[in-house]
Amino acid sequence: MKGFVFMQSKTSSRKNAGSVAELTLVPRIMIERVSPQIDEGRFPVKRVVGEAVVVRADVFADGHDQVAATLLYRPVIATEWKEIRMKDLGNDLWMASFTITQKCDYLYTVRGYINDFLSWRKDFEKRVEAAQDVAVDLKIGIGIVTQTAQRLSGVSAKELASLLKSLQHKDHSKALEAALSRELLDIMEANLDPAKSYTYPRELRAQADDPRARFSAWYEFFPRSWGLAAGKHGTFKDCERILPEIAAMGFDVVYFPPIHPIGIKFRKGKNNATSCQADDVGCPWAIGNKDGGHKSVHPDLGTLADFRTLVASAGKQGMLVALDIAFQCSPDHPYVAEHPEWFKWRPDGTVQYAENPPKKYEDVLPFNFDTADRMGLWTELKSIFLFWAEQGVTIFRVDNPHTKPFEFWDWVIAEVRKKYPQAVFLAEAFTRPKIMYRLAKGGFNQSYTYFTWRNTKKEFEEYLGELARTEVAEFFRPNFWPNTPDIFPEQLQYGGRPAYAMRAVLAATMSSNYGIYGPAFELCLKEALPGREEYLDSEKYELRRWDWDRPGNIKDLLSRLNTIRRENPALQLTRNIRFCRVENENLLAYYKATGDYGNIIIVIVNLDPYHVQSGWLTVPMAELGIKTDHPYTAEDLVSGQKYLWQGERIMIQLDPQHIPAHVIRVRQDIHREQEVDYYM
Repeated sequence: MKGFVFMQSKTSSRKNAGSVAELTLVPRIMIERVSPQIDEGRFPVKRVVGEAVVVRADVFADGHDQVAATLLYRPVIATEWKEIRMKDLGNDLWMASFTITQKCDYLYTVRGYINDFLSWRKDFEKRVEAAQDVAVDLKIGIGIVTQTAQRLSGVSAKELASLLKSLQHKDHSKALEAALSRELLDIMEANLDPAKSYTYPRELRAQADDPRARFSAWYEFFPRSWGLAAGKHGTFKDCERILPEIAAMGFDVVYFPPIHPIGIKFRKGKNNATSCQADDVGCPWAIGNKDGGHKSVHPDLGTLADFRTLVASAGKQGMLVALDIAFQCSPDHPYVAEHPEWFKWRPDGTVQYAENPPKKYEDVLPFNFDTADRMGLWTELKSIFLFWAEQGVTIFRVDNPHTKPFEFWDWVIAEVRKKYPQAVFLAEAFTRPKIMYRLAKGGFNQSYTYFTWRNTKKEFEEYLGELARTEVAEFFRPNFWPNTPDIFPEQLQYGGRPAYAMRAVLAATMSSNYGIYGPAFELCLKEALPGREEYLDSEKYELRRWDWDRPGNIKDLLSRLNTIRRENPALQLTRNIRFCRVENENLLAYYKATGDYGNIIIVIVNLDPYHVQSGWLTVPMAELGIKTDHPYTAEDLVSGQKYLWQGERIMIQLDPQHIPAHVIRVRQDIHREQEVDYYM
């Protein structure tokens, strides 16, 4: 039991202190700081098929014995572990990786071994080099090899038996040669003694998500605003008509706000007015009336069959449909009458509506998650996800999840994933970071972020450093939205088309997941409620009519950005972002590269939508493996221009009225002079 020592039990008496029966077996091998793991293994790290999990751990033992470390991993649907050697990085730090190859979760852990043969070989080699008598030491080595040979069978046993004969050769020089051979070392390293091992006590988990959890481009629009005539309520069939336009812009997720019947009681009017007119259509997030609730569609939109046809039509054009799931009700929702116990009731007998004092939302009732019928409520809410999944929807944007119990989300997401492992959940939780991160740990595949309110160079560098360069990147996937129906940032209100273009580039290239609320975004809408980050004449409360091709739109830019994202694997990750130095606080520069540096993208953005900005960019040539004594080509994927860059310092100038950013693909080969447009 060389891998373990005995420790006296705390409960043993002085009389029995020397008794082996009163001693506890503890490992000599220490395994510490195993990463990645989230909250001591309580939650999984997140990956998709094709991604690697790089595992690191401190593995060491007392004394001078050498140790070895291995990584164990398996799909949860398999019973046998695969074991691979970890690389010694020095200072007792070991590393190895495995790749997710199946569409299921994986388990992994670390094992440490007392490596008797390597311990012996290390000292034996020193004695041989010092020309000492090593006859006895050689016999010790033969004994270690013999013990290993006795445990083996098959080809390995035959190979080791042959090497053992060489160790016992009468010719001393040949015996020494065999003892120090790489062949013997490899076979002994591959057959470490399990009796002298210790396995980390936690089996850690890697969650295998659908590929669109890692890489997606979302387009949000209100189906009811796309009727054929002004003032006419749009239908699912009308939506089919505009799907090709959205597909042409390169989006792969079409996201609808709630499509259910809308409450009548306390219905909000235009611009969130507390009183409404007879023709006001109400807010889609006030869900439910006599026509049904969360499992029904608004009758003016069409039927469930129409919706399924729309989902199929989107699929034919390479897009998936995402639905908004808002767990709240209008006062008219059937649940209120059928299950009054699911809501809070005030002392005067009235139901408690939603509020955020001094704001009141009389048209919305929150569920009472502390209800005595907790299981009944939870089961019904789970059935809403399953119902829409049966209609062909497996991507859900969840409204305000931070106002519901974490325990509920942990449970319901796991339940849905049992039947629909490809399901993707986006958390719309603009709240405190720790709450956002806890929702992600509990199962949400993507999350809204503070990107909308990050504007300066320092803010971007600090925020992306947190999202991409810390443990957060193991479980939290950001989805960058420059705008939403609820949020119309001041920079977009006042910066005009250059600000929209700039924010589009930032969102599409900094994060592998991003989305826009359109057509307000691509039409560069300016009209806001005075002093508010809210749209004037918001679609949340009325039908809008859009001239999708009006002058000044940025549809072509969005199409180009989405094409660039699809064609460049480096942009299909978020955690690979690294910032570059550029000598101007109004210029932000960063690069993304694939692991083999076969695809390198450098983005430089003018954060000032009003003025031309210029500055010296420092290209991290050593980091990117670019030879410093050779020119290299830089192709601007937005404009199509090609440059020949030389050295690490490049002068950049960006006019926001033209295009506020460069998205540069760097090629490390040399192009002929006529293939480039400019030398820099």
